[in-house]
Amino acid sequence: MAEEYKAERTVTGVFKEESQVNNVIQRLLERGVPRDYISVMGKNFSSQTRISGFITKKDVILGGLRTGAIFGSLFGSLLSLLTGVGVLFIPFIGSVVAAGPISSVLLGAATGALAGSAGAGLASFFATLGMPEDKAAVYETRLKAGEFLVMAEVPAERSGEYQMLLESAGGEEIHVSDKTLPHPCPGRCNNREDLSPEVRTHLSEAAQQDFIERYNAVYDETEDNIKAEHAAWETIKEKYEEDENGVWSKAKVTA
Repeated sequence: MAEEYKAERTVTGVFKEESQVNNVIQRLLERGVPRDYISVMGKNFSSQTRISGFITKKDVILGGLRTGAIFGSLFGSLLSLLTGVGVLFIPFIGSVVAAGPISSVLLGAATGALAGSAGAGLASFFATLGMPEDKAAVYETRLKAGEFLVMAEVPAERSGEYQMLLESAGGEEIHVSDKTLPHPCPGRCNNREDLSPEVRTHLSEAAQQDFIERYNAVYDETEDNIKAEHAAWETIKEKYEEDENGVWSKAKVTA
């Protein structure tokens, strides 16, 4: 069960073909990695063209990551295996489909680095996840070229095994980080101290409380922490704006 799974490292690889991504996800699941610890990013999924019938580029730019059942219906077995599927507009790259924990990370604390005035882009975001700058730059370049990124959060003692799995499935530029993706809470959030530092430092105290209330409401209903995190970030973006330090602290004025 996912709650007994101890993720300590993140194994990342680039894949040229969507069929390779589908295969490696299946193999990771079969080898014991829960779906809540598998992430995928890419621009050119075969079903992506159908997004235009439901969401415009303007919607993506203004709204950031969009979530919900509609995205699950747009993609086939590949991304329906994962949770939190959405689309994010990333400077210098364009609209990127993201699934799994990475989608929540992109939606939340990382957006300031991605879309800030400096235009740091995706490479800087990858660097915050413990990747060397040269590797982060390679990942950004290859995503921009239409290739795919797969990330698996795994136990430390099995990271070599999963690295070989990605390589045997056609993965290139494999990197093993000693960090995992930031998850807001291991289960239900009982108080602000339960929030991960990566989430807490990007929210004011009032925003933290709103985040927790929405997170718990969705978690109690679904027992899915990724769906709960998506819903919580959507609430934050509805109610707050980022200040100059990238903290969601400015309450929006409603008419």
